Amino acid sequence: MRNDRIEGKWIAAFQRVFELSKVQPGDVVAILSESQSRALNVQLAELALLAIGARPFHVMVPTAKQTAKVPIRSTGASYAIQKLEPVIKALASSSMVVDCTVEGMMHAPETPAIMQAGGRILYVSNEHPELLERCLPSTALKQKVQDGIALFSRSKSFRVRSAAGTDLTIDVTGAPCGGSWGYCDAPGLLDFWPGGLVACFPPAGAVNGTLVMDRGDINLTFKRYLEQPVRLRIEQDYIVAIEGDGLDAELMRSYFAVWGDREAYASSHVGWGMNPAARWDGLVMYDKGDINGTEQRAYAGNFLYSTGANEVAGRYTLGHFDLPIRACTMHLDDTCIVKDGVLQGALA
Repeated sequence: MRNDRIEGKWIAAFQRVFELSKVQPGDVVAILSESQSRALNVQLAELALLAIGARPFHVMVPTAKQTAKVPIRSTGASYAIQKLEPVIKALASSSMVVDCTVEGMMHAPETPAIMQAGGRILYVSNEHPELLERCLPSTALKQKVQDGIALFSRSKSFRVRSAAGTDLTIDVTGAPCGGSWGYCDAPGLLDFWPGGLVACFPPAGAVNGTLVMDRGDINLTFKRYLEQPVRLRIEQDYIVAIEGDGLDAELMRSYFAVWGDREAYASSHVGWGMNPAARWDGLVMYDKGDINGTEQRAYAGNFLYSTGANEVAGRYTLGHFDLPIRACTMHLDDTCIVKDGVLQGALA
């Protein structure tokens, strides 16, 4: 479908994101990749940094051996570095790390050490550059995301409902909240492109109710639109029933069970999408190998429910689902932030 060659427009897109990230001439910037990274994005990152006048250098490591029983996708927890101290020191000494690993360093064990000296990390999601170009970030998106984070941070209750049958109540009192707008323009920041997401990690026992994934909703771990509804019953954070007669429910039950780990059934983070350039229907236009699903996490007005690790609740597991849900109505305390899948008020 596409010829994977370097295009001037893609160099320009990378350059724009680096300029928003305040990369200056002379800045020493590390480009982190692994043997299975998308080579085209690694090359585009180098050329864009050179166009700015920065001084990029590459750190490339072999992709780690897979130890899980099943394929793992889109976790944000790369194991590429394998705790190699020389790699950590090299990355920590740079002003910014352009993260081109397959899974990304958002939840990687080495990330705190890399950032402790005041550096910052921008994860270029493992997407085809055509998608990255289409989902360029903006300063306006950053402001909207920051408004959402502020609203989330001062709220106590997050209520999510839908005509399909979703009815979740989530206690977010004191929950750590954050967001992504697609670039990192200050020391100590970690962000990812495409951006446009507000989320929090609720404390233990905070998530209760029913989540209904309807036809057309997305299971991003499988990079698959649902064709039949799946109903998840959640008690004290844990999915206690996966109901549905179709293949979608059967696949989810199988993937959950293979971990043999109760924590895989637990709630991880919750939030909503903010990016008007991201598309719910974009997934259908790409082969699975061309995408990482970050666009579908960020499309405006989706409710994002994730399962798996939640450090705030003291839970750790490799099992993970990201499930963006359409047409939900969301309230933070008494404020409606999304109505039937459409952002409201100052967030619109």
